[in-house]
Amino acid sequence: MPDLIAIVLFIIILIIGIFFLIFGLISFKEKRLIENIPTSNIRSIAMGLVEIFGRVVPIEYNILKSPFSDKDCVYYKYRVEELRSSGKNTHWVTVDKGERHSLFNLEDETGSVLINPKGAKIDIPIDNKYNSSLGTDPPEAAKRFLASRNIRWEGFIFGINKTMRYSEYFIAPGDNLYIIGTADDNPYVKEASAEKGVEDIMIKKGKFEKFYYISDKQEDAVLFKFTAKTYGGIIIGSFLILLSLLVFNWF
Repeated sequence: MPDLIAIVLFIIILIIGIFFLIFGLISFKEKRLIENIPTSNIRSIAMGLVEIFGRVVPIEYNILKSPFSDKDCVYYKYRVEELRSSGKNTHWVTVDKGERHSLFNLEDETGSVLINPKGAKIDIPIDNKYNSSLGTDPPEAAKRFLASRNIRWEGFIFGINKTMRYSEYFIAPGDNLYIIGTADDNPYVKEASAEKGVEDIMIKKGKFEKFYYISDKQEDAVLFKFTAKTYGGIIIGSFLILLSLLVFNWF
């Protein structure tokens, strides 16, 4: 039996260690890309992997509304959770989550370029968090959104609502964004019809270069985050792999 326990522990710790190590190595590769690709003026964008920084300018017919606060945005992500009981324990259960995006322009002092955020890793903080419970209703915008998703927030007795919380993240017009992605042909502009070269470009997830990252942080803060992920993953992964070998040898 001790040998079986050792083998099980060895396998579990080894798998977790390998996961962390791979995570750290992937983060290292992405960190090196961020370090090695200079930030381009939008007017000077060349085809291929690029790094840009600018202000969000929405396309009028593509403006979205955030689900719980009804704010103008070009991207949103949301989560709906309900507090449920199981015996003597209570825990939060996610009953719905999702995201939606639209095309938008990113603008700096030299020009603007079309952004298709589909497939990007979007790193933004939470914007709003709301709650509903006994005697407390969610915001009106949240009520409408929940109804459209067939989610009940009311209890069966009037005034006794379910205990729920609603989180939303969004990118609003005027937000500053750091983007590293692939500059490719703009499919919405006919070839050779663009008055400015950058009008014939769209930033998107590349066909071959899969790294596509959007953040509301400055490049220094982004780089710090990837550095922490790199060293954290490699150190923790290496430690767990070593620990798994010690466990295996101990028994």
